[in-house]
Amino acid sequence: MSTTATAVEPFAHPALFYRGIEDYLDGTVPFIRAGLVAGEPVAVAVPTPKLAPLRAALGEAAAEVRFVDMTEAGRNPGRIIPSVLCAFADLHPVGRVRIIGEPIWPGRSVTEYPACLQHEALINLAFSGRAVTILCPYDLDGLDPSVIKDARMTHPVIVDGSGSRASGDYAPERVIRDCNRSLPDPEHAVVHYFGGPVDPFLLAHVRDFVVEHASRMGIFGERLEDLRLIASELAANSLDYGGGSGTVRIWSEDGQVVMDISDAGHIADPLAGRRPADPRQRGSRGLLVTNLLSDLVRIHTGQNGTTVRVYFTVPATPAG
Repeated sequence: MSTTATAVEPFAHPALFYRGIEDYLDGTVPFIRAGLVAGEPVAVAVPTPKLAPLRAALGEAAAEVRFVDMTEAGRNPGRIIPSVLCAFADLHPVGRVRIIGEPIWPGRSVTEYPACLQHEALINLAFSGRAVTILCPYDLDGLDPSVIKDARMTHPVIVDGSGSRASGDYAPERVIRDCNRSLPDPEHAVVHYFGGPVDPFLLAHVRDFVVEHASRMGIFGERLEDLRLIASELAANSLDYGGGSGTVRIWSEDGQVVMDISDAGHIADPLAGRRPADPRQRGSRGLLVTNLLSDLVRIHTGQNGTTVRVYFTVPATPAG
């Protein structure tokens, strides 16, 4: 199975369609070895069950590859570009870099999938013009046919047992637009409005509101501090860029604590929060922090306003 793609664009983003572990190894191991032979830095970011078979198939060559557990690092698809793909590619600014990234696997939830799809489309924008090859495996047996159909829209090249070919359905801009969908309203949420007259304790009130209710819903310790920071950053964005006011809501849903903040602002940059941010630009930093710390982030933005929604999984209560 060949995973070599040629194009005028220096960035290559093929999708690998496979069935079973042998097919998977046939498509990924030669890709890795070809990169090592060419002197290209290689990273492999795949779900936990795929790591051991890849290491075993590579043998001693595995020591030359950077392995990342995508189940953990890519749990929130919004952090894959800044903390997995760019984090590796930016270490090697000269020459081509080769990465295997598998952000979509059987078991991804219905809530997670739109964020995964959006991520795959945004890769093309984030790496345009760069000498990087990112191969994305797709499990034909384990994934719904609609997911495979979407992969043809987010990848310019398709690789499978019959070879490599251009995707006639490639349309990442359409996917990015379609993924910017309205988020469903919660059935039950606690609501806090902020903004209006100058209040030196406004952000403190938002933080206290979120911490009080999240702790009652089962978030504690370091994760509670993460959510507190996110609430503060997003509320600050609303004050500075969202019309000076906003609404924060928090509720429980399917074993998760969900919080969102809505305001009248509009996020024009589809990659906001997915690349290194200038520390002087608090708005960009706030979205980056949100992506890095959350279990899942969903954003809907338009001329009528923006909602940023974050999900935190409620952990098992520690003994005692």
